[in-house]
Formats: sequence, C-alpha cells, structure tokens
Amino acid sequence: MTSLKPYLIRSIYEWIIDNSLTPHLLVDATDTDALLPEDFIEDGKIVLNIRPEAIQGLTLGNEQIEFNARFAGQPMHIATPVRAVLAIYAKENGKGMIFDQDEHDDDTPPTPPDKKPPSKPKLRVVK
Repeated sequence: MTSLKPYLIRSIYEWIIDNSLTPHLLVDATDTDALLPEDFIEDGKIVLNIRPEAIQGLTLGNEQIEFNARFAGQPMHIATPVRAVLAIYAKENGKGMIFDQDEHDDDTPPTPPDKKPPSKPKLRVVK
C-alpha cells in the first residue's frame, strides 16, 4: 500500500484553504533531498507558507512537494520529500496535524513474531 501521509497532507491543506486560513508546512531541513532556502532554516527546521496567493505551481505529490516562491525578494524553487514534512497547520489557530518524526515512510505493518502451530486439543474423560 502507498503511504497515508501525502493523502493526509493534501486533505488538511484543502480543509485549511476551505476555511479561509493560511496553510503552513513545518519541514525537517536536514533531509538531504530537500531544496530549501538556507537563510530561513532555524534549528534544522523551516516553516513554509503554502497559501495559494504566496506561491506558484504547488504540487502535493505522493513522494514530493514542490512549488515556486519568493524569499527576501528572490525567486526560488522549493522541493521537499513528503517524508521530511513534520506538520501541516493553519497559521491563525494552529489546527492541523503533526507527523511522527520516527515514523517510517512505508505503512507496512510489522511482521508478527513466529508462532508455533497450534497443538491438538487435549481432552480427558471425566466420570
């Protein structure tokens, strides 16, 4: 199965926009595959305003989120893997979703421990 995380990000984004609020992404900037403005990273994280009026060409894909924006007047292409997204929330009230940093990107259930085959029931005659 595909990861649930990108679907949650897209749905929460739509919910925030539908309520006329400003969607923000909190991203782990230490991810080596992330293309982010270095000057705006604090403590290994960055908050990105993804309000439609602030960006262009937003793509909320299953593997990557991309858009174009301006930082200090300079145009920049932003790209971050979905796995690096730590949260999506509304700026005005903080409502949204925080994702577990330790969560594995795949939603594969853990393999159950080896089980012994069930033994035959032991019955005894009671008089």
